[in-house]
Amino acid sequence: MGSVQLRTYPFLLNKTIKMKSHIIPILIILLVSCNNQSQESRDHSLNEQKPLNIIYIMADDHAYQAISAYGSEISKLAPTPNIDRIAEQGARMDAVYCTNSICGPSRSSILTGKFSHVNGFYKNVDGGDFNGEQLTFPKVFQKNGYQTAVIGKWHLGTTPTGFDYSKVLINWGGQGTYFNPQFCINGKDTVIETKRHSTKAIEDDCLDWLENRDTTKPFMLLYQFKAPHRDWRPDSMFHELFQDFDFPLPETFEDDYAGRLAASENMMEIGNHLNRRDMKQVPPPGLSRRDSMRWLAYGDKGQYWSPNDSLTGDALKYWKYQTYIKDYLRCVAGVDRAVGSVLDYLEENGLSENTIVVYTSDQGFYLGEHGWFDKRWMYEESFKMPFLIKNPRMIEAGTTSDAMVMNVDFAPTLLDMAGLKIPAEMQGKSFKGAFEGDKKNNRKSVYYHYYEYPIWHKVQPHYGVKTERYKLMHFYYSMDEWELYDLKTDPNEMRNIYSEAAPELIERLKKELEALRKEYKDDGSIEQMKRMTDTVIQRVYNEPNKVMK
Repeated sequence: MGSVQLRTYPFLLNKTIKMKSHIIPILIILLVSCNNQSQESRDHSLNEQKPLNIIYIMADDHAYQAISAYGSEISKLAPTPNIDRIAEQGARMDAVYCTNSICGPSRSSILTGKFSHVNGFYKNVDGGDFNGEQLTFPKVFQKNGYQTAVIGKWHLGTTPTGFDYSKVLINWGGQGTYFNPQFCINGKDTVIETKRHSTKAIEDDCLDWLENRDTTKPFMLLYQFKAPHRDWRPDSMFHELFQDFDFPLPETFEDDYAGRLAASENMMEIGNHLNRRDMKQVPPPGLSRRDSMRWLAYGDKGQYWSPNDSLTGDALKYWKYQTYIKDYLRCVAGVDRAVGSVLDYLEENGLSENTIVVYTSDQGFYLGEHGWFDKRWMYEESFKMPFLIKNPRMIEAGTTSDAMVMNVDFAPTLLDMAGLKIPAEMQGKSFKGAFEGDKKNNRKSVYYHYYEYPIWHKVQPHYGVKTERYKLMHFYYSMDEWELYDLKTDPNEMRNIYSEAAPELIERLKKELEALRKEYKDDGSIEQMKRMTDTVIQRVYNEPNKVMK
């Protein structure tokens, strides 16, 4: 070996024999390093040639405020290091919005790239079953040679289509439960999970599918959690989290809803509308199932109660908030662990550089802002969605983007990134250009429409437009109220300036609103929209009788 090295590097011949003993090992290291670099270069080149895999991760009701990559005060106390890895290795998007802030309608829009009134699933309750025959982005991937799967929460009533494998939650109207969840496999086989928390079951099932997939094909996986949806029941391994401190109250916690009639009629106040089930109170012994359910629901009509009849007023409200936010964030901790497991799997199996990973939710959520829990509003905390994405081929690590995006844009973007044709029927558009310095196609405004009333939280149906600076909304069902916010001077949306704004501003925003309504085929009359809210369509979830008790 030494003589070969000396012939290869003749300049070493003038060195002493003593020096050779030190230099030769160095040469070996250099050769090995060169070989390794060469191999890495070859591996990188091969990865560039392979089709991109897709893992789309979605947690139910996960607020952007509860992801530490977004920098909120809450998340500083309850970090999400694994979810943050996606932003660190890719991008954090700061202006992503849902088109209808409620679970099923948002999911249907994400799958189809179409607004909920177009795809047919516009209300969670009595808003029509999801038509599984219509085009979805998983079907496009499947037709282009991808192995496709969905594991976890589906919540669209009908059996998933466009997937080579599906294992989805079916009990509680497709919502699923945290403990003893029921899953339907490939639309026919039903299992009841009795030993694992829902989040852990979904995590394990995802890893099993990845391990046993067809490795000759690229894959597209929907990895979807029930957590942290109401009633926020964490895995027992997280019960001790946050026991040593309380979370600070949000700045707008004591909102009195002045100047906002629709907001004042809400039924999602932490002080008034969280119930005993939410607070994990145990019913008295000896009650029938019906009476137990009634006991647990007490508080939904605005009644105050306490666990020991000693708390009242602000003290009771504070206790409810701390109980709620800690359980919610404990559920998030479980999701974060499950995300980390999949990211680790990708890295350990050489898939990280060839896989797009998305982390998002189905909409935003209130974590005490304005005194609320839940969603449904076009107000920012409900309207804005978290969205983190890594694509090693196209997105520089640590990117942030303020490009305005709607959830109907997710499907076109994933297809575009994978080099597949975007179907003409999709109403969304790709935002791939936002990562390539191309801003010419960036949205100047986004559109929203919520239909469901009064279930469950008495949020008035409304539609609206958001520009970079302003938000205009119209509440129309049992009132005729307009609201306008200057998000630059009033980011918390505490002051409705519709009655005092310049007529030119209102006219400009209404013109933009009507243009969007026409573009998205949502320009019916107020009476037509009211009839959509009033329409009752019985939804039948595929819950086999054999598992119902």
